[in-house]
Amino acid sequence: MRVMWDAERRDLIMRAVLAGAVLLCLLGTGFPGDIYAATTIKIATVAPEGSTWMNLMNDLSTKVKEDTDGRVKLRFYPGGIQGDETLVLRKIWTKQLQGAGLTGVGLGEMAPELRVMELPLLFSTQEDVKRVHKKMDPEFEKILAEKGFTLLGWSEVGFIYLFSKTPVRNDKDLKRLKVWLWEGDPLAEAFLGALDVSPVPLAVTDVMTGLQTGLVEAVYISPLASIALQWFTRVKYMTDMPLTHALGAVVVKTDALEGLSDQDRETLMRHSREIFAQLAIETERENNQALEVLKERGITFVTPDAGSDAAFQKIGRKVREELTGRLYDQALLNRVLAALKTVRENAATEATH
Repeated sequence: MRVMWDAERRDLIMRAVLAGAVLLCLLGTGFPGDIYAATTIKIATVAPEGSTWMNLMNDLSTKVKEDTDGRVKLRFYPGGIQGDETLVLRKIWTKQLQGAGLTGVGLGEMAPELRVMELPLLFSTQEDVKRVHKKMDPEFEKILAEKGFTLLGWSEVGFIYLFSKTPVRNDKDLKRLKVWLWEGDPLAEAFLGALDVSPVPLAVTDVMTGLQTGLVEAVYISPLASIALQWFTRVKYMTDMPLTHALGAVVVKTDALEGLSDQDRETLMRHSREIFAQLAIETERENNQALEVLKERGITFVTPDAGSDAAFQKIGRKVREELTGRLYDQALLNRVLAALKTVRENAATEATH
């Protein structure tokens, strides 16, 4: 009898335990703090503290922390204090960091296909960039996901211009200068190579020193970034022709988000969408303002020689062909070019109505 009673008692206890577990699962979204541990996501970037980029990232961190009751915290490391993008990616793979705000160079190390959006002389207007991104972003996000990363948002960088210590009106002028090459960037290397330029490879964190010492005489960067990094103080001229449109993004290792509840993950992604939409608007506005600031601070805008644009366009097409099969396949390039063609055709149609 006692054996039977003990068996019934154990059975009752087991049913109670199982019922409690089911109840906790059903109520899990109501008491996430009881089930999900607090998660800190460490994100490194070269963007300097005090910049609009970092101010908005700090806003994102605050909003996420508040709306998850402290369960999700974003800790940003600005100004390259965690090293250049290659080192940051290494730290992500070794789990010292969980995410990064990357330029196209860093993104290209993990997903080289994305560099198709940074091909030289591909885009000429901000509107073209926006519309092609809208068409292609689902595919790009899938590529990142396959590499084990979740996109928090595209980080607007803007059009890239050539800044130099002497005027550059054509490719011959450029060949005479010591031109910076972002160390490890195959796209910039191919472009400068097609121009028959012998570049000076440096990490982005060493460029200012290179400009100060004369090791470098020309750099390529967005107007806003030239001010944020103070590179403009060491040059005198800007060639008034955008060379490319720079890609940027904040990505987080997907496995770093696995401990988040569905509710907290949605909160993170919702605030990210809002902040990065605001960042795109602010960066475009500030890049336009930066052009005026550069003029006010004595930077001379140089108009390229007649025919230079066509020559650079020809070089741009050569670089596209050269990098096909190395960074991206022909099919992806064709889809981007087709999207751009459609965008321009639609814009032309809208303009006539």
